[in-house]
Parts: sequence; structure tokens; C-alpha cells
Amino acid sequence: MHPCALRLLLMRLPLLMLLLCVPVASTQTSVPPSTVAHPVLPAGTASVLGQQVAAIVTEPGVVRAHWGIAVSAMDGTPIFGFNDGEYFRPASNAKLFTTAAAMHLLGSTTRTSTVVIVTTPVKSGGLVEGDIALIGNGDANLSGRTLPYIAPSERKLQALDATRPSTPANPLRFIDDMAASVAAKGIRHIRGNVIGNDTFWPWEPYANDWSIDDAVWGYGAPVSALTLVDNQLDLTIEPGTAPGQPATAKLTPETGYYSLQMNVKTVAAKQPASIRMDRSIGSRVLRIVGTVPMAEPYSTEIAIEDPAQFAAQALKKALQAHGIRVDGKALAAHRESDETRGFSNESREPLPDLPRTPVQAESNVLQPGSIVAQLASPTLADDVVLTLKVSQNLHAEMLLRRLGRAYGTEGSTAQGARVVRQFLLNAGLDGDDFAFYDGSGLSGHDLVTPRATAQLLAYAAQQPWFATWKAGLPVGGEDGTLASRFSRAPLKDHLFAKTGTLSEVRALSGYVDCASGKTVIFSVMVDNHAPNTPADREAMDRIVAAIAAAN
Repeated sequence: MHPCALRLLLMRLPLLMLLLCVPVASTQTSVPPSTVAHPVLPAGTASVLGQQVAAIVTEPGVVRAHWGIAVSAMDGTPIFGFNDGEYFRPASNAKLFTTAAAMHLLGSTTRTSTVVIVTTPVKSGGLVEGDIALIGNGDANLSGRTLPYIAPSERKLQALDATRPSTPANPLRFIDDMAASVAAKGIRHIRGNVIGNDTFWPWEPYANDWSIDDAVWGYGAPVSALTLVDNQLDLTIEPGTAPGQPATAKLTPETGYYSLQMNVKTVAAKQPASIRMDRSIGSRVLRIVGTVPMAEPYSTEIAIEDPAQFAAQALKKALQAHGIRVDGKALAAHRESDETRGFSNESREPLPDLPRTPVQAESNVLQPGSIVAQLASPTLADDVVLTLKVSQNLHAEMLLRRLGRAYGTEGSTAQGARVVRQFLLNAGLDGDDFAFYDGSGLSGHDLVTPRATAQLLAYAAQQPWFATWKAGLPVGGEDGTLASRFSRAPLKDHLFAKTGTLSEVRALSGYVDCASGKTVIFSVMVDNHAPNTPADREAMDRIVAAIAAAN
């Protein structure tokens, strides 16, 4: 096959595969109202809650920060507000909006698929003259992770169960499974290349205003339709046996993707680790310098610079491990966007046919005869629960692009933001109360008001998917990002909320069981707080406790 024809085939294959849900268009149109009547949230110090909030936010350690609060009943009836109509950066509270839209518009049972194809027929003796391609379609869970999400308390019980395996799962087990399927088809020799194909979405690895220094770390991993191990590698630095000795480093899973330049020394056990890591954009060299104390390994997560190329490399190694000879290289196939309107214009264009009622779509897979391995993803609901519990940035971004692909033309970040925006307008939110430039909240351009967040929480409570979605919220003192907060009565196990943390930004929004026995909605946000201090978090937790006690 001519190289140009092959490239065209690889670019078009995902467009032929209806692997994401295909929603049934609603006959209703969604015309945003020209004016929105906002609920008036009682403010000031006339109430006991108002007096407590005023006292907390004027304390010396937090008085210079910008605070916003909205409290309502489960049906949206106003209870209390403090700067509730002002803008705040939501940080990971943005995931509330992305996941709610995904549950409503993609359907909780939706699955997608990852496939392996060969570009030429298999000849006698198992020979493939052309390439073999691994095609991603938005599965975020090709890893060693166990789904559904397991709470820490349940993990401890499982660890004590002698009938359960104690060895950790192979993080590349799904790649190994697909390589085994290829071998089972009788393929023994591939003369072409191994292609990691993520052209289901355009190649936009980073959203608007993501900080460049986030790109090296796992939480800032690039977004790709072909994702393995959350597009990050576990880095462990082991100290030497005595002070002054060099430390050693290991990446897991190890595929040879990065080369390491190490200059880390071992220091006495009482000293803290001091590590610096640098990687130039586009580079496959990771430079590590610093010190690590004896008997205390240092660990972190490192982002994979090109996930599709990494996936191709992992598949090539797995094919070889299953006795398949591969002559070619491990390469990536990306697709650039041709959109010229700009993010703001594209993301704010109305979507009049977006369904107003929840969709429960099936995944329909068109299977060309060239497929030699295929793997279905977990359900969307399972992924949403994980995304909310551990605040998984990459998974939220992938959900955003799945929305853009299902209701747009190419699955770009802007098209995903456009879908979320229209979903929120249909839910009755004021379009001037929010602006999202990504799905996770990493963007410093994201803005939202506390009252809009409370309105979303009230809207979600009336939807058929609410119980599943709420089950994904971290529980105070129990699991997720709230496992170490609200660990005492009366809030332990009675607070269900999404955290948010960014530089000088913090947010907490969700539901709390109150002293009266009622459950209320709250959103507490703080922006521009003093850096390197927990004072704002401690003040926020006391505000939530005051809300619970007063209602």
C-alpha cells in the first residue's frame, strides 16, 4: 500500500467506527433565555450562619482572600449567599459540570472500544506485509486499575482476604491481552510499523492556559484518544545503602520510553527528600537531581509526552513477547484540527438540538474485517465515579472530548466545552455565570459563580442518573480526596462533595446532611488566598460545619 494511502486509511478509520454513543436527537430546541432570573440568596449577618461566615472570612489569615458561598435546599430554594454571583476559578469543581453533562448526554451504560487492525491481509505463514495499528477511541482505563472504584476501607478488607491475589495487576495487561489475540489469529511476522492511532480526536494535548510547568507531572498528562496507564509513568527513586552514595531510579511500566539523567545522592535518614525534575517540551530525556534520605524511597508520577507513540511502543514489545516478529518502528498517528473560528467563538455557538432529557445510548461498533483484536471499556458511570473520587484530570478531559465527538464534528476541546455550555443552559443556568476552557479545571481561564454550582447540584438531584453520580463524590472522612478531611462526627460520612485545588485557589461543593436531618446543597470557593498555608482550607471546613449546624 502506498504510504499516502495508508496514512489516509489510518486517519479515516476512527470516523468509520461508531464507537461512542450515537445519541438520538431531540425534537425540542434549546434556545437560551434572553434573561435569567437568579434565585436571591439571603446574605448579610441577619442570620446566625451569616454572622459565623462573616467572622471566619475576616480572620487575619484569610481576610485578604476572595470568598464566595452559596447554600440552597435540595430543590434549589435559596438559603444563604456570600458573593455568590461573583466569579471564581473552580479548579477541580469543574469536573462536576463535565461529569454531569456526560451522564446526561452520553448515558451511564455507554462503552467505547479500543481495536487493533492490520492494514493488509494476513498471508500464509502468518505474514502481514503492511502495518499493524492500535486505534484509541477514548477509553481512559487501559491500565492496571480495578473498576468499579474501591474505597480505602474496602481495599483493606480485600488485602486481608487470603482468597484474593495480593500481587498488583500488570499496568499493561490490556496491551498484553490484545497482543495475545493477535498471536491467536496466527500472525507471526509484521513487516510494517506499529502505529499508535489517536486520530479519533484532533491532537490537542493541552487545553487553554494549562501551566507549562505542569506538563512534566502525571496530573498534567497530555490528552489523547489513545491512553494507556493514565498517560503517566510511576517513578521511584531508591536511596543507596549509605550517605553519599548515588540513588537509583525506576519507571513503571518500563518500556524504554524515557532515558534518565540521574544526579541524586543519598543523605541521612532524618533529612527530607529534595528532588528536582526537568524535561524539555518534546524531549524524551528526564533530568533528575537532588537528594533522597536513606530507607525512604521517593515516588511520583511522570507524564508521557506522546501517549500514542508510547502505546505503539508498548504494543510492539508485547507482540514480540508473544513470538511475533516486527520489522518496523513504533510510530504515532495524530490528526490536526482544521477549525479556524477560535476557542471562544466555537465553544459559545448554540447547539439547538442538544437533548434535554437524559440519553441512555448503546455503543454501536462497526467492525471492518481487518480487526485482529478488540477491547470494550468499562461503563461511563464507572469512569465518572473514579474521575470524581480521585479528581482524575485526564479522565475529565477525555469525557469532555467524548461529548464533543458525540455532538460535534471532531471531538475538540472547544466542541466539548460547547456541549457542556448548552447542557448548562438547558438546565436553566445563566450563560454569564460560567466559562469553561477545559473539562478538569486545570485551566486558569475557567470561571464560575458559586450560585451556578449550587444550581447545577440542584438540577442533578432531580435527574435519573443522580444516585450514581452522587456516589462518585468523595465522602468526608471516608474516601477519595476527602478521606483525610471531616474525619469526625457529625460530618464524617455525612458530607458528599467535590474538592478543588489550584495555585491560590480552593473549592468545595456538594451535599451535606445537617443537624436537622435535612440535606442541603453548598458551594464554597476561595480565590487568591495566601500561598503555602492551610489557613483557607481550615476556614473552608469550618464554614461547611457552620452550614451543617445551622440547617
